Amino acid sequence: MDTRRLILFVIFSMSILMLWDAWQRQHAPAEVVQQVSQTVDSVPNQPTNAPAGTITNAAVDHDYKLLAGQRISVTTDLYKADIETTGGDLRRLELLKHRASDNDKTNFILLDDAGKPMTYVAQTGLVGADLPSHKALFTSTATSYTMQDGKDSLEVRLSWAGNGVTVDKVYTFHRNKYAIDVNYEIKNGSEIAITPVVYYQIVHDNESNQGSALMPTFTGGSYYTESTKFKKLAFSDMAKEPLKLTSNDGWVGLLQHYFVSAWIPKEGQAREFYTEKLNDRIYRIGSKSTLSTIAPGASLTIPARLFSGPQTKHDLQETAPGLEYTVDYGWLTVFAAPLFWVLSKIHGLVNNWGVAIILLTLLIKAAFYPLSAKSYRSMAQMRELAPRLESMKQKFGDDRQKMQQAMMELYRTEKINPMSGCLPILLQIPVFIALYWMLLGSVELRHAPFFGWIQDLSAVDPYYILPLIMGASMIIQTKLNPKPTDPIQAKVMTWMPVIFSIFFFFFPAGLVLYWVVNNIISIWQQWYINKSIHAEALLKKSGGKH
Repeated sequence: MDTRRLILFVIFSMSILMLWDAWQRQHAPAEVVQQVSQTVDSVPNQPTNAPAGTITNAAVDHDYKLLAGQRISVTTDLYKADIETTGGDLRRLELLKHRASDNDKTNFILLDDAGKPMTYVAQTGLVGADLPSHKALFTSTATSYTMQDGKDSLEVRLSWAGNGVTVDKVYTFHRNKYAIDVNYEIKNGSEIAITPVVYYQIVHDNESNQGSALMPTFTGGSYYTESTKFKKLAFSDMAKEPLKLTSNDGWVGLLQHYFVSAWIPKEGQAREFYTEKLNDRIYRIGSKSTLSTIAPGASLTIPARLFSGPQTKHDLQETAPGLEYTVDYGWLTVFAAPLFWVLSKIHGLVNNWGVAIILLTLLIKAAFYPLSAKSYRSMAQMRELAPRLESMKQKFGDDRQKMQQAMMELYRTEKINPMSGCLPILLQIPVFIALYWMLLGSVELRHAPFFGWIQDLSAVDPYYILPLIMGASMIIQTKLNPKPTDPIQAKVMTWMPVIFSIFFFFFPAGLVLYWVVNNIISIWQQWYINKSIHAEALLKKSGGKH
């Protein structure tokens, strides 16, 4: 394998690895999970007359729909939310700090119960002794709540009463936080003890938020426990084998590109995670817990939290253990996580994510310079041998065996190892792919401006200037590399900049910016080494005379 073929191999391998990693993200097999008793299944299908703690299974409801009640609007510094009095569901969540798209001035809608194109709601409920599930009707003292200036929190209280039991479901929104407290306050005014089961679930369709064909992203369920660590569940896996897992810790959630919603039950409270297919396009993932018995005249408060917002590392780490893994870099997390840490530290100094990407690229190139210099030196040496190789090709014609023998003899005579550039390049591939996924998955780059026409590093360059520069830099690189003697290889190398430029037209500007800077530095390094090797060759020809 000569250096030209190695370059083709590396580029092809990186493309295949990226596609394979994307396919794995979208089609990862279902995890084998701990099975619980067959009498335990999804809480929301519990009949209202069933005894407390008894949960029954129900068939797929092809006519599934969300029940309507009265909307309660909530406005904070981060959210504009709609809470439904039926079940006290969080039915709609508009993120006031995030735009819908790169060219849209409207806010991003994370949760919505519109049905098409998206169904995505957060629900909770109680089961046992006719307690209020997500189908029960709550009341509220107001239909509109707004976080006041100078206040750090906003409380929204929903109430229900029946059979001597009163239940308050209390949402507490916090300033500058995407974690919402959702507490149940249960007062048993009846004459019998009750043992409620509380559940928290997220309902989502299997069609929306699926990403693009060129850059597929995962949308589906997820969960975390200390024993299982972070796991993902595709909707297809939920349909094949519903999740049933018991734990004393952890959370369940719903992932999509850049955003996550996760229910975090009370710390230390035993829980059972579950998934269920509700109809052909609607699924749910949740957690349920049997609470302690509430005696007549006694009360119980059950705290929980709902994180619903962007996958910013700081917010995720602050909210719950393991939630930071929802920023999923795949199998190269060991490289991608430190790269993001360095990138964020640089951003803290320069306050521009585009500049931070440029400086990170410089650091990576500096770190790999000893390895890459060896590769560039090998290519420069091959470039010097190109005229002699061309003469050999003309001499031996179609006799490939003699040509190969002559090439090996030439390499031995000149003390050149064409394979010496292989290992340095191969060692860099994991870092390059990790950087690719890190830049693709960082919500911090979403709508982050660089300068001039680039006002969103997560979106495509609107004028395709960076992809064109990228293509031009690849053409310059091919000119600096040794010219292939094989005409087919020569054609491939000629057309590759054009083909790759077309691909980069659809890549986020932040990714293209990285490759442009990387290529420009590589061009300078290759030019400098080519010049040095050429000077050495001339000196050798002259017998060491200057």
